[in-house]
Amino acid sequence: MKPTMIVFMGGQGSGKGTFAHKLLEKHDYNYIEMGAILRQLPENSELHKKIMSGELAKDEELFPIISEYITTDKDIIVDGYPRTIGQAKWLIENYADKFDIQVIFLNISEEKMIAHIKNRIKQGGNRADDKDENTVHKRIAAFKTTTMPAVELLKNEKRVQFIDVQLPSDDIEENFNYILEKIK
Repeated sequence: MKPTMIVFMGGQGSGKGTFAHKLLEKHDYNYIEMGAILRQLPENSELHKKIMSGELAKDEELFPIISEYITTDKDIIVDGYPRTIGQAKWLIENYADKFDIQVIFLNISEEKMIAHIKNRIKQGGNRADDKDENTVHKRIAAFKTTTMPAVELLKNEKRVQFIDVQLPSDDIEENFNYILEKIK
């Protein structure tokens, strides 16, 4: 039996990290948070500067980084990857035969994304890429133009179980229980 790879996709502030951490409390997963990995790069590196300005890294820059973290020894959660069609294709080509892949797409409006980001800042979040409004809008625009086509590709990929989650409320526990029902 192959291990499961749960891939959380959604716009900024959709709850990918929140729900990934709640799943980690229920099951022993390996956890890959691509954004955190990239934010930990040396501040003077070109890749760090690029992502902190709201730009997406090139696919070829990310393949070797994420492949270092993917192991087949147990189930895995991937948060914040893939973000492009090229990354989605690479993930399928390299891992669909090694994992049962479930994509959980957290489908929320741009207004909710912005509200959630503002709330994250109010609650003491210290992500530099959340604090600059222009960067936030740049990230949301990149999500729409670059990541949504990857979401559509994965939605139609036969080797992936795609779960489109329209979150029913702003209550985290209610939404988490809703997600749990969808992935069982």
